[in-house]
Amino acid sequence: MASMLLTSLRSSPLTSVQAAQFAARSFSTSVHLQAQAKSKKTLAKPGVKNIVLVDGVRTPFLLSGTTYADLMPHDLARAALQGLLNRTGLPKDAVDYIVYGSVIQEVKTSNVAREAALGAGFSDKTPAHTVTMACISSNQAMTTAVGLIAAGQCDAVVAGGVEFMSDVPIRHSRKMRKTMLSLNKAKTLGARLSLLGSIRLAHLSPELPAVAEFSTAETMGHSADRLAAAFGVTRLEQDEFALRSHTLAKKAQDSGLLSDVISFKVPGRDIVSKDNGIRPSTMEQMAKLKPAFIKPHGTVTAANSSFLTDGASAVLIMSEEKALAMGYKPKAYLRDFVYVSQDPKDQLLLGPTYATPKVLEKSGLTFNDIDVFEFHEAFAGQIMANLKAMESDWFAQTYMGRKTKVGAPPMEKFNSWGGSLSLGHPFAATGCRLVTTVAHRLQKEGGQYGLVAACAAGGQGHAMVIEAYPQ
Repeated sequence: MASMLLTSLRSSPLTSVQAAQFAARSFSTSVHLQAQAKSKKTLAKPGVKNIVLVDGVRTPFLLSGTTYADLMPHDLARAALQGLLNRTGLPKDAVDYIVYGSVIQEVKTSNVAREAALGAGFSDKTPAHTVTMACISSNQAMTTAVGLIAAGQCDAVVAGGVEFMSDVPIRHSRKMRKTMLSLNKAKTLGARLSLLGSIRLAHLSPELPAVAEFSTAETMGHSADRLAAAFGVTRLEQDEFALRSHTLAKKAQDSGLLSDVISFKVPGRDIVSKDNGIRPSTMEQMAKLKPAFIKPHGTVTAANSSFLTDGASAVLIMSEEKALAMGYKPKAYLRDFVYVSQDPKDQLLLGPTYATPKVLEKSGLTFNDIDVFEFHEAFAGQIMANLKAMESDWFAQTYMGRKTKVGAPPMEKFNSWGGSLSLGHPFAATGCRLVTTVAHRLQKEGGQYGLVAACAAGGQGHAMVIEAYPQ
């Protein structure tokens, strides 16, 4: 596929000048949209419950190995849940169910949803379970909540996600694990000594976790580099997009727009109140970095990739009827959503390209109807490759079974408050951040419809349409 894409798409590549225009778009553009109040039809359906996002919060997203380094995942999850309770004033026994996402799981708290819920003071009568779907784990948590409410099983569900990369499980080698398990079963001293004598130096080599595909054994960064090459995405384009992300995130942070972030007193350390990975640089400084995955000629670097992040998020999802009965003013309606999957080798990170047209068609909307786009930024190259795929008739016809191209989001509506490249990407927490950001941007900018899209390991993806709640 890669050579076919490269041959076809290089005939009309997105130029570095165009990419520079994306990066140079004024932060004020999104604010100017406030005056453009929408009067489109609602997506409410007869006989179908309206399901709303009441509110959403997250801990500050921090570079792994920094202030959160001595915590455990459930500490962050508990903080997010407590922050949600404080923000909404929700009675703890009013929640019917809790669903939480997690990717790299701490073995001591494998059902982190339950442990965090108990730690946050929720009723021990409230069931909780944990889901995992790579980078769209909290998206899955939210849509599970939507399903529970739509089915009439619940009226109020808390969904969220947590990721803690400062301390990941590092296993003994398979041979060492087998020896240790056998030692546990040995009944005599002789049997134990014999097993101990069988241990070799090679047995002590640990198994380190990696962000890699089990089915292909390829790391995600390597795949992103190949994808960028297949679509003719240059290093310059990637660095420009990354700089755009950090610049917009910094402006949003300084302007107080990242209102979903709650302050968190880290035990034994300071109060943390803002993300610490937002670091606008210069093109000159970024150009000095060497390729991180495909050396020496790759284009994906540490500067144009999302970084390992610790953080947690939580949202309150309710039926509209229940929310209004409890005196809440919801932020948004959660409307149609889709999940997609494709080839995990050559199309690992193209989830947004496949999911976006499907969710628009399901909703009966077009690109022109969408006022706010929030796409997960795993890598700048991944974002640029998706934008090029969405603008390619050839890709649509060859791989998607469509007659014409999908079309790419206009950049003045796209990730206007930064994204995962700058804000951080705790794998299982990002989905809730995306949805909450869309709700806040719709309120700020006076739009009606927003669209969230994300890729995930395994070649999977997700997209959801969000409708602003009438103000």
